[in-house]
Amino acid sequence: MHMQIVGISVGNDLKIIPPSALIFLWRAMAARMRHELRSHCVCATDRVSVPQRVQKCVARYGGDRYAKKLSCWEQYLAMAFAQLTYRESLRDIEACLGAVGGKLYHMGFGSGLAPSTLADANENRDWRIYADFAHTLIATARQLYAVEAMGVDLDSSLYALDSTTIDLCLSLFPWAKFRQYKGAVKMHTLLDLHGNIPAFLRITDGKVHDVNILDEILPEAGSFYVMDRGYVDFKRLYAFTLSSAFFVVRSKKNVLLQRRYSHPVDKSTGVRSDHTVILTALGSASAYPDPLRRVTYCDPETGKRLKFLTNNFTLPALTIAQITVAFTHQNDTTSYRPPCQARNQDA
Repeated sequence: MHMQIVGISVGNDLKIIPPSALIFLWRAMAARMRHELRSHCVCATDRVSVPQRVQKCVARYGGDRYAKKLSCWEQYLAMAFAQLTYRESLRDIEACLGAVGGKLYHMGFGSGLAPSTLADANENRDWRIYADFAHTLIATARQLYAVEAMGVDLDSSLYALDSTTIDLCLSLFPWAKFRQYKGAVKMHTLLDLHGNIPAFLRITDGKVHDVNILDEILPEAGSFYVMDRGYVDFKRLYAFTLSSAFFVVRSKKNVLLQRRYSHPVDKSTGVRSDHTVILTALGSASAYPDPLRRVTYCDPETGKRLKFLTNNFTLPALTIAQITVAFTHQNDTTSYRPPCQARNQDA
């Protein structure tokens, strides 16, 4: 299994770590706790508490070397609390934690929290501390969810690749210019659909096209990768075929294909056609010289006719369609809504 988490890079500087990543970390912690509660016997060498894991990462980069009031662990607790409770500002975090001042010690805080102290920690602390900590939590969570059902009869690993644009205030983040009057960054996420655990996260400028992220993913042999039309680039998709990995991607209208073979289908399942095709455009055919499989499926919920391209010729056509349906159901997992928007939309 491959796994990578990085922060946003603008030039040579790391600018921001998205708050939405804390949801993934907290979910991994909760999964760990549920697993230990269910199992009465846990290996002694595996009994490493979350604070101990953080301290290992802190010691690796000297995160608490000059910390006088707020440790890295307390910083993580404060930011996790802010994300999970939809706090909207540093003063909002301080006010809420201050309301339960007598319980802060039991939560893991050594003293009260000042907004300026937390602001300095967020600006100056080494982001690699929390990236390494995320690696350990995600690795644990992926092991716990490895056997979870996905709703698809598939023994191989199944990944979903998608991106979401996070709007930013241009006056506060002038480096994140997306359009003339709009700031944004883009979060590219590769989800392991066994539990919706991220296997790859990349934060880029909002102008970076989705297809460029395929250059940074190392395909896992025998695994399936589900993608939307934004990732149709036959030169990059051919790298999956050369790596013995499988992809399922929505087809574009302007893709020129020639049918070679037609395979029988059961139209009562929603599958309309199953064809073996080749690319006919000169550039596309040279980039992807092998045959492809085109499956046409009618979605019973929306009535839309969907066309998928894949390099897998062994799975039933219905399973290919179900893989994309599973991706559609999990698609919202990668989306991020700022706390104020989330609360207003949920009200």
